Amino acid sequence: MIEITAAMLGGYLKEAYGSGAVLVDYGDIGSLDKQGMKKFGYGKPLLVLFSVDGEERETVISVMKGDNYGHQFYWDRAAVLMFQYETSSRLPRHVKPMGIGYISRSGEMRPLSEPQEFFILNEKLQGYDYFNDLDRIRNGYFREEDKHNAAELAGWLAQVHSVKKNDSHLYMRRIRDLIGSSECIMGLVDEAFEHPCDFFSQDRFMNLEKKLIDWRWKLFHYSHRLCAVHGDFHPWNVLMGGPEGFSVLDRSRGEWGEPAGDLCCMATNYILFGLYSDGRFSSKLRTLYMTYMETYLEKTGDTEVLQVMAPFFVFRGLVIASPVWYPDHPQEVRDALMRFIENVLEDEVFDYVQFERYMR
Repeated sequence: MIEITAAMLGGYLKEAYGSGAVLVDYGDIGSLDKQGMKKFGYGKPLLVLFSVDGEERETVISVMKGDNYGHQFYWDRAAVLMFQYETSSRLPRHVKPMGIGYISRSGEMRPLSEPQEFFILNEKLQGYDYFNDLDRIRNGYFREEDKHNAAELAGWLAQVHSVKKNDSHLYMRRIRDLIGSSECIMGLVDEAFEHPCDFFSQDRFMNLEKKLIDWRWKLFHYSHRLCAVHGDFHPWNVLMGGPEGFSVLDRSRGEWGEPAGDLCCMATNYILFGLYSDGRFSSKLRTLYMTYMETYLEKTGDTEVLQVMAPFFVFRGLVIASPVWYPDHPQEVRDALMRFIENVLEDEVFDYVQFERYMR
């Protein structure tokens, strides 16, 4: 929680309104009794009186309260406030926004000036995309170091997932996001496939979604598994061959989640590349997949992950089977992937050794 001080308010007003801005008084909305001042993080609107070059003005400063309804993190709350700033003035009779800003890590209130889009700067890393190795392997060129790399990736995941967090509300938020988010299962069903779909009927999509509701309630009992995650651990987000081995890019969907999400993400891509093998699953990609899975299970001892993997395989399977995301798949590959995401939901425990049977 951050307590707003007169110095913070005064500094913000001068940066937002110029050197002629002066703080006059402030307090809880409806009262200027500073004895009742609450910490900013509780969500109490703060009435601020100030002047600009002698002209008196007033404003109400508000901040969202963190809660378990999708607002646990400051970036969640920032999205809501930016929406309000952008759209409120376009609604008749709605209060008009006067500005938007943030509190820096050094304790300063800083204004944003008419934001339209945001960007991020990252360091430039050396290496090449890991999917190039998988392309090489599916074309018949397998190296012993490929097994080593798969084991290294699994070992890194095991290390990441060793950091645990006790927050059942956040775990269930991640499961809600998995099933209902615009960029996860429901969103992919709506946007990553044409409807009617010529290779997967509407009834099959409906049955898939109904089964996922059962899985949602099953996973309600696994909230103890919440841990640190990458969130998008696939071959296009891994760089190989750098000075320190491999590096990863584009952490997504939050800092915490179900470890099965990361584990399934890379495993599904091993399956995808293994299907490009003239009707038989590639023995080389199977070796890679088994090395990856068995290394992870050995290093974590987490056989429970096999009880919760199925919905995460559905998510990743929909991505790689999508004609929008992957338009050049042979139809037999796409069909095998769609059978996989249907059949994997039928087992209470994922059979990682005989995984090919889910595609038959």
